[in-house]
Amino acid sequence: MSGNNPDMGMTTLGALAEPNRLQIVELLRDGPLTVGEIADRLGLRQPQASKHLKVLCDNGIVEAKAEANRRIYRLRPEPFQALDAWVKSFQRIMEQRYDNLEDYLRELQNKEKF
Repeated sequence: MSGNNPDMGMTTLGALAEPNRLQIVELLRDGPLTVGEIADRLGLRQPQASKHLKVLCDNGIVEAKAEANRRIYRLRPEPFQALDAWVKSFQRIMEQRYDNLEDYLRELQNKEKF
């Protein structure tokens, strides 16, 4: 997203565009959960939750760790760090534009004084 891999960010955004997947990410923000816990909290059937978790895993947003017969899902920080860097790149651009606008307005005010 920050120039290194622009597709990574678009893939992340695409995966998060689906409301259930975004809700799963919100749940996982508080810590790791099993697919059963995710399904229960979102009122989904386990196969539906598993399908969404597979998309999130395939896109590198979450990772699963096998413990006995359960899979524990947790967020991976890298996609969110990439999104953060991407958003911050817009912030820098916008700050530069505001600075340029401020300079221009100051210049106009100085012209009006004379």
